[in-house]
Amino acid sequence: MENKTVALEVAETLRDLGVKFVFGVPSGGWVDYMDALRKTEGIEFILATHEGGAGMMADVCGRLSGAPGVCFGTFGPGATNLATGVGEALLDRSPMIALTDEMPAAMRTRTTQMGIDHQALFAPLTKKTTRLEAGRVREILHDAATVALTPRPGPVHVGLPTGLSAETAAPSGGAFKAPAGPKPAPADRIEKAGKLFDAARKPVLAVGLGAARAGVGAEIVALADKYQVPVILTPMAKGLLPETHPCYAGVVFHALSDIVGQTHAQADLVVAIGYDPVEFNYESWMPKAPLVSFDTEPADIDTKEYDLACDVVGDIAASLKALLARQTPAKQWDLAALADRRETMFAKLKGATSGPFGPRAALDVLREVLPQNGIMTCDVGAHTHLIGQHWRTPAPGLQIMTNGWSTMGFGVPAAIGAKLAKPDVPVCAVVGDGGFLMTVGELATAVRYNVKIVVVLLTDNDLALIRIKQEKKGKPIYGTPVRDGGKVGEANLFGVPVRTAEDPATFRRLLEEAFAADGPVVVEARVDSREYDGLVLRKDKA
Repeated sequence: MENKTVALEVAETLRDLGVKFVFGVPSGGWVDYMDALRKTEGIEFILATHEGGAGMMADVCGRLSGAPGVCFGTFGPGATNLATGVGEALLDRSPMIALTDEMPAAMRTRTTQMGIDHQALFAPLTKKTTRLEAGRVREILHDAATVALTPRPGPVHVGLPTGLSAETAAPSGGAFKAPAGPKPAPADRIEKAGKLFDAARKPVLAVGLGAARAGVGAEIVALADKYQVPVILTPMAKGLLPETHPCYAGVVFHALSDIVGQTHAQADLVVAIGYDPVEFNYESWMPKAPLVSFDTEPADIDTKEYDLACDVVGDIAASLKALLARQTPAKQWDLAALADRRETMFAKLKGATSGPFGPRAALDVLREVLPQNGIMTCDVGAHTHLIGQHWRTPAPGLQIMTNGWSTMGFGVPAAIGAKLAKPDVPVCAVVGDGGFLMTVGELATAVRYNVKIVVVLLTDNDLALIRIKQEKKGKPIYGTPVRDGGKVGEANLFGVPVRTAEDPATFRRLLEEAFAADGPVVVEARVDSREYDGLVLRKDKA
């Protein structure tokens, strides 16, 4: 420990937390930390094009690796750029440690170039914000990791005062102890929830991203099988129940959610499992039926309008096992009618095999080409609503979106983060041309580190969701065309080959070639955005 610098202690502590990558754009104050990362085996600095992209990469690494994602931005604009990715980790519930330069103590109250209060900036965007001290490096970073990983997970900001990096670090503490899991819920709450479930004739299970985080997919399948009750999902819970399961009812909020609504409107009890309203508020879809919630956090619902009949706060898996152990009377759902609604919905979402090339056909082809263990990230736009409902997702973590923060530009940096976290798994991104233009510069990051991803670019020259909303309100189309027409790019962008398809057969061939390539490839599908009009922004309840 003698003469170990703060910078080296930071690098080794992050490495020991399980962090393999630190994403960011360097500053003068970051030089010592960057050199320490260079010297520390098992951790690497990844130069991003933009701090926002760095934050998104760190977010996805945190989701997939189990260790906090780590990112860095410098003073002022570096920190505000980074804030987009940090906010994403907050509302998408991803563990993260966000590092920024900070002014030394003597300058924090002074007017100075690029000087803003980073503690104030990150306070509403994080679970906690603090700053590093030479005598407590490992202690502070261990605390940051604990807070970041404790449900609900999220980001912690740690400021790095200028000049601290070269100081001598105090002797480090012990090894990191991962935070304990949630405690079991009170037995009386579980029993009350069970009695409400027993009494219900037509309960529905509403499954959210907290269930995916808790790893209770097996329990959800078992509940559906045993009690023969419909299951609805939020978009970020995709993969917890196969789309082919007889009790699968669909995804709220996304395409054709009015068909999903025909099922949950009949419910006389809603059983929420890890339901996080950061994706979709209860009030936007739920019938006026009692709510039973199983989660690690108290349910967030308007109790003046809705009956929160039982709030079971604690370990989700343990609560569901208790529910499964009950001898509950048979329920009265018509599963044949549910199957008809499900098949009608999927039939409408299936792409046409002839006529104009549309986003549905493009997604159908991609699903056939991408291996079942492959990861698909998607950007924000009209295509997200198709993916949320139609994309067959074999397991949680194989479809990655931002539905809490919902920032355009997510798709490409998310794919880079996913591929670095899971180097042996095929990874692709699905992006619209509007979102693609926001973070297209991160293709240079993919080239720099030879990150083998396939970017599926759906070019329709239209901000379709906003255009549809304009038309629904009878407004003229204004400010939503991305360009007059044509393609986004030329033969390559930042050294990434761009291949263009205007029909399903060509698209399939180009995708197969792209997944076989030795580096990143963009496959541009020129599609008709009018295909979205009858599918998205449907009412979830009457």
